[in-house]
Amino acid sequence: MGGVDKGLVSFDGRPLAAHALARLAPQVDELLINANQNIPTWQAFGYAVFSDDIPGHAGPLAGLHAALGRATHALVVTAPCDAPFLPGDLVSRLFAAWQDAGADVAVARTFDQLHPVFCLCRRDHILHLDAFLAAGGRRVDRWYAGLRVVEVAFDDQHAAFVNINSREDLARAAPGAGGDASRD
Repeated sequence: MGGVDKGLVSFDGRPLAAHALARLAPQVDELLINANQNIPTWQAFGYAVFSDDIPGHAGPLAGLHAALGRATHALVVTAPCDAPFLPGDLVSRLFAAWQDAGADVAVARTFDQLHPVFCLCRRDHILHLDAFLAAGGRRVDRWYAGLRVVEVAFDDQHAAFVNINSREDLARAAPGAGGDASRD
């Protein structure tokens, strides 16, 4: 969005990230925010804020790596700040599938589309991630390829995974625009 910190862009009267945080917070025991700029603004949300440990804007895996190194619980769930409609049962469904399958990682899927940054994994996978990143890996789905993954179907809530990546997406997702996702 033109170099703007996407999570801080206004959507329906609040920063985009505020919507995602409000939906995720009741589902977890600890909420952490990964941000690499505008740190004081992110801290105003009232949660612990940390930056990537890996230099050079290594993408979502750098944020996951930093989260795995800071989380105090054995399991970590990730979700992007640009998904204001994320499911209210995201964590419970990822956890149930992860547990039932005995998987290393549970990742959300709608129909035939994987949503790799909506995932649950064990904190101790940081060692595996260290090796992957040291070898130059940067894609979340390629990191998963070396682990036991269970894909969790959210076909019933596919609109909840709408990501806001542009001003056009923002306008389409706005309430009353005809493209807004379910907020249940």
